[in-house]
Amino acid sequence: MQMIKSMFLALMAVVLLGSIGIAGDYDWTRDFNLRAQADPSGFRASLESRFHVGDANIQAVLGAVAGPADAYMCLRLGEMAHRPIGYVLERYRAERGQGWGVLAKSLGIKPGSAEFHA
Repeated sequence: MQMIKSMFLALMAVVLLGSIGIAGDYDWTRDFNLRAQADPSGFRASLESRFHVGDANIQAVLGAVAGPADAYMCLRLGEMAHRPIGYVLERYRAERGQGWGVLAKSLGIKPGSAEFHA
């Protein structure tokens, strides 16, 4: 369990430091994906713990998106928008390639809001 917590904290540090250091750029996703691919079961467990969803849902999300960082982003946006992950994945497919901001807006996260900037 301690290893899962450590990995989760390391992944969150990459996310937070990456987004702070590059002011909203999504270059952090490459490192995030590499770390997740290095320990897939630990990554899934950290997502389960963080978002309070079961492994079947995590597997479904990972199977529906381009990579682990996209899975994290979909889960996080769903959490912020108070939307079920199935709905978020529908919007993800519909808005594919238009950017995370477009997806966030389509989920009802208002541009300029604290949620949008997060």
